[in-house]
Amino acid sequence: SSYLIISPKCQHRTRISSPSLIKHLTVHFHTFFHFPGKQDMERESLEDGQIRSPLLIKENIVSGNVGSSNSDSCMVTAMVVLSTFIAVCGSYVFGAAVGYSSPAESGIIDDLGLSVAEYSVFGSLLTLGAMLGAVTSGKIADLIGRRGAMGISEIFCIVGWLAVVLSKGAWSLDLGRLSMGCGIGLLSYVVPVYIAEITPKDLRGGFATVHQVMITCGSSLTFFVGTIVSWRILALIGTIPCLVQILGLFFIPESPRWLAKIGREKECEAALQRLRGENVDISQEAAEIRDYTEALQKLPEARILDLFQRKYAHSLIVSLPN
Repeated sequence: SSYLIISPKCQHRTRISSPSLIKHLTVHFHTFFHFPGKQDMERESLEDGQIRSPLLIKENIVSGNVGSSNSDSCMVTAMVVLSTFIAVCGSYVFGAAVGYSSPAESGIIDDLGLSVAEYSVFGSLLTLGAMLGAVTSGKIADLIGRRGAMGISEIFCIVGWLAVVLSKGAWSLDLGRLSMGCGIGLLSYVVPVYIAEITPKDLRGGFATVHQVMITCGSSLTFFVGTIVSWRILALIGTIPCLVQILGLFFIPESPRWLAKIGREKECEAALQRLRGENVDISQEAAEIRDYTEALQKLPEARILDLFQRKYAHSLIVSLPN
């Protein structure tokens, strides 16, 4: 078979066969889009005086006792999982404290003879305490470390839970609720910061979401258990994750970034080695942490009043309702 070709340049008709048509269209297609071949690329490279190298270069993977050279890979060690679990026990306490007031309302009002207004004060004091804890959380975590901050916050929570368990009136009930709020306010900052500082950067977002998941689990389970047990037993159960976290803090490392920030470099490397594994080369990640902390220390110290500058006004207004 043959086809009729009309050339726009020559303004005449040409009849050619099918194989010739395919060849004809192929030549014009490559000419129009100009796909360079291997010889064209080599010629352009020589003309430019450049030496082209492959984008992918084979790397020697070291095996044996030396281990991998990239300590920031996606490998998750048992120590990272354990440290995250101990940290999010505080997240569970946060959710349990928030969810406690609903199932305990009828029992507390009946047993202690509180009015609805008095119980409303009891419920709102958690928020007031959380505000106080959140404002001081950054300074405390930077002063005594992430583990120390979690330990202090759990002491506040345990005191709060026990005050509720042993309360015989509104005052002890309110003081316990206020102490509990201070504890969860501190936990709301230090737990996600600690998780972000110990996990590999490729998995940091996934591990950080566990904090929010445990908050919702604590609130939901407390509400469910509160329909079965009395309000005093429910408050006593709330001390269990607090004790688990306090005991677990003795078995997990401190944040390497905080150790580097205060100049304890050897302890920083030791903590990082525990988190990444014995056979992993942590030199590159340790150097990145040191560079980051050095650059951070050169920045001017931030103040709370800085948030109210004109350039931050829009971001602050958008974030506050959340």
